[in-house]
Amino acid sequence: MDLLRVEHVSKRYAGHTALDDVSLAVPQGSVYGLLGPNGAGKTTLIRIINRITAPDEGKVFLAGRELSAEDVCRIGYLPEERGLYKKMKVGEQALYFARLKGLSKKEATARLKEWFVKFGIRDWWDKKVEELSKGMAQKVQFIVTVLHRPPLLIFDEPFSGFDPINAELLKNEILALRDEGATIVFSTHNMSSVEEICDHITLINKSKNILSGSVSEIRRRHGENLFRVDFTGEPSALEHSPLWQRFGIEHENAAEERYRTVRLRLETPQEIREAIGAINSLVDIRNFSEVIPDMNDIFIRAVNGRL
Repeated sequence: MDLLRVEHVSKRYAGHTALDDVSLAVPQGSVYGLLGPNGAGKTTLIRIINRITAPDEGKVFLAGRELSAEDVCRIGYLPEERGLYKKMKVGEQALYFARLKGLSKKEATARLKEWFVKFGIRDWWDKKVEELSKGMAQKVQFIVTVLHRPPLLIFDEPFSGFDPINAELLKNEILALRDEGATIVFSTHNMSSVEEICDHITLINKSKNILSGSVSEIRRRHGENLFRVDFTGEPSALEHSPLWQRFGIEHENAAEERYRTVRLRLETPQEIREAIGAINSLVDIRNFSEVIPDMNDIFIRAVNGRL
C-alpha cells in the first residue's frame, strides 16, 4: 500500500517551471529518497506535500485520500533551512513545538527527556539555542520533528552538518522509525546514505521525474554488462589469448593482493558461460561477479543524460 501518492503535479513561477508533470508513489513503511541536483524541483515538491504551497496542476494523496489542511498534523517536516529561536532555552522551545503538535505538557516532557538522553544532549535542556553547535541544534530539530510520531516524516538534507558519528546515529534512528511503521521521505545529495537506508528513490532533474524504483532494482537495471574476475595464475596467459580483444578485458587493482583481477564486458548468458570456461582453462578463477553500479554513478549518468 502507498501512504503517499503524487499524481501529475506541476508548478510554475513567473515563467520558470519548477515541476513538470511529476508523479511518484511512496510505499507505506519505507524510506524513500528524493534525489536531484540543485534547482531540480525537490524542495518545491516537498513544500507542496507539506501544503506550504499549492500545485498549479495535479494532486497529492495521503493514505488514499486527497491531502487536506487537517493532514498537516500527520506529517513531520525537517526543512533544510533550520529554524530555532536563538534566545529561547532548548527545553522550553522543544516543549513549545511539541505542544503545537497536540501533545500534552506531561507527555511532551516525558518524550523529550527520553530523546534528549538518547541523543546525548540532556545537559542542554536549560541552555539557550544560541549556545548550541550546529550539530546540536540539528539534533533538537530532528527530535521536535519526530516527537509526535506522525505516519509521514519528511527530511530535507538531514545529514547536512553532521560528523560521521552523529550521521550514523541519525541514520540508525531513521531506520528504527521505519521499523516502527513510519514512512520516511528524505531529500539528499549523499549517495552513500541512499544506498544504506533507502528502499526506493525518485530522481528529479530539470523539473521532471526521470527515474523511479527500488534502489536494488535500479542498480541492477542500469548495469553495463561488466563482470569482474579474480584469479590466480599468469596474466600473460589471458593477454595473449583471443579472449582479451573479444571481451574487452581490462586489468584492475585486486581487492586482495594474492589475486589478480580483470574486468570484461559480456552481453549474453551464452557469452558468460563461454568466458568462464575459457578463462578457467588459462588461469584459476577465484571469483566471478557482475559489477553493479553504485547510486553515485547512476545519479551522474542520469543527470548528464547518459543513462
